[in-house]
Amino acid sequence: MPRYARISINIPQLTGLFDYSIPEEFDGLIHAGSLVNVPFGRQIAQGIVVQLIDEPAVAETKSIEAVVESDRVITPYQMELAEWLAQENYSTLSECLDMMLPVGLSQHTDILLQLCSTDIPEGLSVAQQKILKILQKRGDLHGRQLDRALSRMAWREAIPGLVKRGLVKSKPILSPIQVKPRYIRTAQFSAPSDWRENPEKTLGRESVAFFRRKAVLELLETQSMPVEVALIYTETGATAADLTVLAKKGLVILGENEGWRDPLEQMTPVLNEPPVLTSDQQKVYEQIERQIADISLRKPSLLVGVTGSGKTEIYLRAAAETLKTGKGVIILVPEISLTPQTVKRFFSRFPGKVGLVHSQLSTGERYDTWRRIRSGQLPVVVGARSALFSPLPEIGLIVIDECHDSSYHQEDFHPHYHTLETAYALSRITGATLLLGSATPDIETMFQFNQRGWNILRLPNRILAHQEPSSNAELAPKYSPMPEIEVIDMRKELAAGNRSPLSNSLQREIKNVLERGEQAILFLNRRGSASYVFCRDCGYVLRCPRCDTQLTYHADEISLLCHICNYRRLMPKKCPDCEGTRIRQYGMGTESLERLTCELFPGARVLRWDADTSRLKGAHDLILDHFLHHRADILIGTQMIAKGHDLPFVTLVGAVLADTSLNLPDFRAAERTYQLLTQVAGRAGRSARGGKVIFQTYHPEHYAIRCAATYDAEGFYLKELSYREQTGYPPYSRLMKIEFSHTNPIQTQQAALAAGEQLNYWIESEKIAATSIIGPVPCFYQRRAGYYRWQILVRSPDPRIILKQHPLKTWISTGMTVDITIDPTRVL
Repeated sequence: MPRYARISINIPQLTGLFDYSIPEEFDGLIHAGSLVNVPFGRQIAQGIVVQLIDEPAVAETKSIEAVVESDRVITPYQMELAEWLAQENYSTLSECLDMMLPVGLSQHTDILLQLCSTDIPEGLSVAQQKILKILQKRGDLHGRQLDRALSRMAWREAIPGLVKRGLVKSKPILSPIQVKPRYIRTAQFSAPSDWRENPEKTLGRESVAFFRRKAVLELLETQSMPVEVALIYTETGATAADLTVLAKKGLVILGENEGWRDPLEQMTPVLNEPPVLTSDQQKVYEQIERQIADISLRKPSLLVGVTGSGKTEIYLRAAAETLKTGKGVIILVPEISLTPQTVKRFFSRFPGKVGLVHSQLSTGERYDTWRRIRSGQLPVVVGARSALFSPLPEIGLIVIDECHDSSYHQEDFHPHYHTLETAYALSRITGATLLLGSATPDIETMFQFNQRGWNILRLPNRILAHQEPSSNAELAPKYSPMPEIEVIDMRKELAAGNRSPLSNSLQREIKNVLERGEQAILFLNRRGSASYVFCRDCGYVLRCPRCDTQLTYHADEISLLCHICNYRRLMPKKCPDCEGTRIRQYGMGTESLERLTCELFPGARVLRWDADTSRLKGAHDLILDHFLHHRADILIGTQMIAKGHDLPFVTLVGAVLADTSLNLPDFRAAERTYQLLTQVAGRAGRSARGGKVIFQTYHPEHYAIRCAATYDAEGFYLKELSYREQTGYPPYSRLMKIEFSHTNPIQTQQAALAAGEQLNYWIESEKIAATSIIGPVPCFYQRRAGYYRWQILVRSPDPRIILKQHPLKTWISTGMTVDITIDPTRVL
């Protein structure tokens, strides 16, 4: 038995592994993947055992202090994947392992701040003064509490000065884990079989309590298993005191059972026979089936199918075939909004075997779902990108639906990673079958599959769904045409005197839809009531003081909101610059579109689906359920309505401003516009009712608009590929974004410029082939959450070569925050 463990310490920016001795009392409890507490410096920290070793790398080692979880929290294949992620994305191993644990189980070392003096001396910074005032008012605080109280301030930089002056004490602490199994009280029948013959003798004389207790025994007598006491109280009106009395008499046995917190507990499976496959589907499925059966045939597969072509049925059948082999399945969707409909389909096909994973679940639900996945109780996992890190005992199939979606790339949080690349690595490690699906695969994925000779499977025809057969003969699948798309030039609308955001054609079609009792979708990828607010007297535009971006007016809350950092303020009555009163809101968002639609069609039931209406848990499911059951006539929303939803009553889709993202300074702007329009057009015409789509645009001649309107995927691919080749952007190169941020704009600029000179020198002097840099330049959103930002893009066949030869810490000045993103999907 090895006496030492090599451990990754759960401190995000800490690199390297550390050796600890295993005390005798922990013999047999510690394995590779165990979660432990260890002493680290002056603090106790959480860590994950990476491997057991016979000899440590240092002469003297400290001992492991506690075992948090004796069962492995990280599987062997997850450990290998975490090591790959850390190396590939310039992250630390602890960061990568941490994101594989459920929230509440993983705990980071924090600090406890204690006030030493009630005086606030002169010469303190604004941040230091605020910290002292909060501690005076609230007493001792943890670091995470100050994070919430001073979320717009880099307060940690102010702590050393306060400690040095003796005004504050800072003590490192490790909070206990925040989540544990939930236990529920139960009661089980244990009365003699003849208790009914003389209940008065058993329960005492008749009274109100007598009848309650009798009802309890009658209920429990019919149950072979312990019953939750909450159910007993509901069914019989009994109280805790009644159960205590019955237990003392030996008539019931009180106990505790573990109760799972299951987000799918209220879901009832709708068991349907799988539909008959079309000839296209059958060909595709046979190829996937062969891969599942024979590991030698396995290589990534890309399923390119038009919207409504039956890709989900392929996923379901591949999952069923995989489960027969005794292995698990991971199904990824890009948005939380897509999980309700996807989960219902998989839950109906595999009742009791599906686990749901996404960030809107409660801490307890995520923890219990994670444990049930780890134990093999839930072999089918459905969720957003984080579901890829679920600890299935064995993985046999990984499906990534809508694989083109940019939300599969985690760039806003550490560690950065791309779900597709991570899934490629996971499938190599585990031998799992990997299946990607999309109606609009991105240029880089298509190019990669073509270059490497991987499988590209196609479903070119839309299936007529939601048929109402009158005979068995009509159960055979039928194809239906894609909806007609009309492109409206809004410049001509304006010239004709129509100043409304809705063209005459779109208004006419909405009226027809309402008269027929059908449904319409209006798509506008912009939240709020007005996209910007300015003074008509002096031209002053109200901007976020922390980000310098335009504030968006939200009429529902009568406030201005920054969509970057969530800064809020009330709508001013006077201009902050000239004190003029002619302050106006301009532009349109989903809120103002909703009001306009209600004014134009007063009898219509209008529903809005965007980030503002779907913040609360269960909101996505509720909105979708309302629209599916025709409790609304018109659905207005942002891009979350464009993806994957099957809405049989929708016969009209209107893209109110089709070119919203077309003019952004991003080389992928045309591709994203094409994908979004093609996806949103796919929501129309899913049933025999047919459908129509209207694109309203000021750039009808742009190739992204034209190709989306004519369903010309091949034409768009060739046109965009030619543009990328001319400009040297991916897939003809790879990018690495180096972002510099600091509260001081001069320091940020100087650090970026110095780094740019250094990079150019290395590229030239070391003759690094086909490598160049773009920048340094200020980011498109130059200021975010109080931090000024500059960036450099390194363009190369392998941009990581520079950092391998010249590690970042050897040439970046201290105090500067530097963020590295490999293959970024956003360059703004």
